Amino acid sequence: MENTICTNDIEIIFEDEDVLVINKPVGILSEDSPKGEKGILTHLQKENIYLLHRLDREVGGVMVFAKNKKSASALSTDIANGKFYKTYLAVTDGIPENDEGIYKDLLFKDSKKNRSFVVNRMRRGVREASLEYVVLKKSEKNALVKVLLHTGRTHQIRVQFSSRKTPLTGDGRYGSKVRDCGIALHSHNIKFIHPRTKEKVEFVSNPDFNIYPWNLGDVTYNA
Repeated sequence: MENTICTNDIEIIFEDEDVLVINKPVGILSEDSPKGEKGILTHLQKENIYLLHRLDREVGGVMVFAKNKKSASALSTDIANGKFYKTYLAVTDGIPENDEGIYKDLLFKDSKKNRSFVVNRMRRGVREASLEYVVLKKSEKNALVKVLLHTGRTHQIRVQFSSRKTPLTGDGRYGSKVRDCGIALHSHNIKFIHPRTKEKVEFVSNPDFNIYPWNLGDVTYNA
């Protein structure tokens, strides 16, 4: 794989004729908005790139794009079949009840409010959501968790943790009372089968563990 380079201050982790992998900065949209705000690809000055998944504006980390229709089709199929593995790191207000577990919920997305809600029955607009997590570190009031998504619903991690009274730190929309930092959610690791070589590839990005709210100290839970 090619060495990591930077273009317009956005880190390109890997690029070949089929795949582009970047380290998305916090504060940039995944794609151009209808109101004319520039997305990540416009900032990179890349054309004919296919968006495979999105990260919220407030979320940074690993993001993967396809560079042609054939690779876009192959990777989109893998995503639909659950063969595109994405893990996130997050810091929670409060400590999850268990050190590891699976969350399964029914989520309703309110498109007008751009917000999702946990509901108790299936109806129009409701979709199943599932994730698993493990606590990596604990402090007195917070936990660092690693999350593996089974599904990719809007604001899924944010709303599922919030519904269990452990909202992500800095996520005021979903219940955090912390106002002096951004949302503590980071796209940490993505694994998939390369569409041309058919080899397993993996890309990793970490938040800055030296800054708040990621600096939880030396209290570590070994999963």
